[in-house]
Amino acid sequence: MRYFRQIGEGIPVDSVMNQIYENPELWSEYCERTKDPTSPHYGVPDIWLRYRAKSELTSPEAYTEQHFATFYPAWGILTSLHPIVFGLMFRLKATYLGGVLITKIPPGGEVRPHDDRGSWHAEAMETKVYVALQSNPKCVNTCLDESLSMKTGEAWTFDNQLTHSVRNDGDEDRVTAIVCMSTK
Repeated sequence: MRYFRQIGEGIPVDSVMNQIYENPELWSEYCERTKDPTSPHYGVPDIWLRYRAKSELTSPEAYTEQHFATFYPAWGILTSLHPIVFGLMFRLKATYLGGVLITKIPPGGEVRPHDDRGSWHAEAMETKVYVALQSNPKCVNTCLDESLSMKTGEAWTFDNQLTHSVRNDGDEDRVTAIVCMSTK
């Protein structure tokens, strides 16, 4: 594979999914990425665990400016994710943890093709890791002309500055933790 790089498999994700099931109110608490019909993430619920402080997100530009990431309340609830995130940071020799979120693509849903260029966070946190918390063989991630179906418990990196998308043609939700970090 040219654009995707597998960095882990067999990651124990059941306890994370159990905590998500026990706390359904966490979905779409912050829906800035998903409420605009022109957004590639429209209609894809997410859970924000770490990003720029909510009090600093006062304009559309604030989402693309330089900032220090802070933990959101969901981080204190989804504690089973902590060792996974810090284990990835250790494995990749990360120097800074940026945004962390969990996305859910329902059956028939998609994240439309887009790239993340032009955002300070996406460019400074140049290592983006997807951890498949729940997947199915008919959920396909694409980056340029390359596609793959991530299995539950796998972790993959790819360059989010390139055009990428996800389509879930399966019968169950695709749930993924996205962990952004700097390894420079």
